[in-house]
Amino acid sequence: MNTDPRQLIDHSAMSRLQYIIIGLTVGLNALDGFDVLAISFAGPGIAAEWELGSAGLGFVLAMELIGMAVGSVFLGGVADRIGRKPTIMGCLFAMAIGMFMVTTTSSLTELSVWRVITGLGIGGMLAAINAMAAEFSSLKERARMIAIMTIGYPMGGVVGGTVVTQLMQHFDWRVVFYFGAAVTVIFIPFVHFVLPESVHWLARKQPEGALEKINATMKRLGHSAVDQLPNIGEAVRKVSTSFLFSKAMIATTILITAIYFLHVITLYFILKWTPNLVVGMGYPPYLAGEVLTWASIGGALGCVFFGVLSSRFSLKSLTFFTFVMAWVFTSIFGRAPEDLTMIKFYVAMAGFFVNAGIVGAYAIFVHVFPTHARASGTGFAIGIGRGGAVLSPIIAGFLLEFGLDLPTLSMIMGAGSVIAAVLLLFLNLDAGSSSEGAGNKEETSAAADGGSEKPSPT
Repeated sequence: MNTDPRQLIDHSAMSRLQYIIIGLTVGLNALDGFDVLAISFAGPGIAAEWELGSAGLGFVLAMELIGMAVGSVFLGGVADRIGRKPTIMGCLFAMAIGMFMVTTTSSLTELSVWRVITGLGIGGMLAAINAMAAEFSSLKERARMIAIMTIGYPMGGVVGGTVVTQLMQHFDWRVVFYFGAAVTVIFIPFVHFVLPESVHWLARKQPEGALEKINATMKRLGHSAVDQLPNIGEAVRKVSTSFLFSKAMIATTILITAIYFLHVITLYFILKWTPNLVVGMGYPPYLAGEVLTWASIGGALGCVFFGVLSSRFSLKSLTFFTFVMAWVFTSIFGRAPEDLTMIKFYVAMAGFFVNAGIVGAYAIFVHVFPTHARASGTGFAIGIGRGGAVLSPIIAGFLLEFGLDLPTLSMIMGAGSVIAAVLLLFLNLDAGSSSEGAGNKEETSAAADGGSEKPSPT
């Protein structure tokens, strides 16, 4: 038999192991979701203990976001070089160490360093599990499996938030990070023993022993062994990244990255500042944590909402709607009466539409980037877009220090989503398919220039 194993995975029905792998990526994404929110849950306690003002707390809230942005860009490249699984393992260790060491800090500088390290793990994790979810899904189920994986992010906030809200009634802010570190460590043996390396990565990179590893995984998936590795040219592999900045694609690359960047500003205003704003209304920190948990509940429902309606409405129209509604409910949250029930409702609705918009952005990545540049394009957009996550809590902190009231602050911080909606009108969702032919020509030319490799003699 001389069959490309990637084609077998792409065109065959999904096996039980593939669904288990998707379930594991949901759990890892949930871990990311909780880790990102950990500093938000702990923020009021840290601010009170260290007497931080709004601007100082804004920088603390942004530290792991800086690490996330760097991790998405650079560790995504590491995952392409050394493999998905070792990258995930390394990120888990970085996250566990970073979460635990926060509890030992005695200065703002130390805390910030460990939050950056945690953020590096989170950013690299997201890049790697996105690849894993896509590469272990069939073509028919790929979009649905990625949407399911995305639900893990807000669910991490729901489950983790519920637990730490209870714990914070009896312990100080450090319990948030003890809990996060413990859960992170629990995932390490599951990843080590259950998660195989990506067959797509092994077939493309072809490290030593690749054929044996591929066939071992194919057996676990219920497929027959293959007798040789696919013919992959070095020059062809280089086309993917360069094509993003070619004349045909650079405008699309910049536009979708800007759209994601702007919408993420709204998302991380909700995630990072909600507890502190609620405490500012006079509620205790554990109740502020409950409010943030409702943002995550709304977010999970928003992901489901988008997945259900995506087959009935155009992707562009549905994403446009969610962006606009994210701005509307973020603005309404700023005008909510100081009634805890109403605050929870408006935060949940803001989380609902903001997270639905994130799912829309991920679906758009698949459309605007052609096949040969899809992974690198998505990684670039997410990594640079994380800059919005970094800036969001910092901008909000300075605006609060400047004296802006909550209604005005919420309207300004939610405006990123409505600007993203306007930019979306100018985006051609068929850019990927229209550029496919051009990319294929470049790949053919590259291969003709000597990029072809002979099959492995294994």
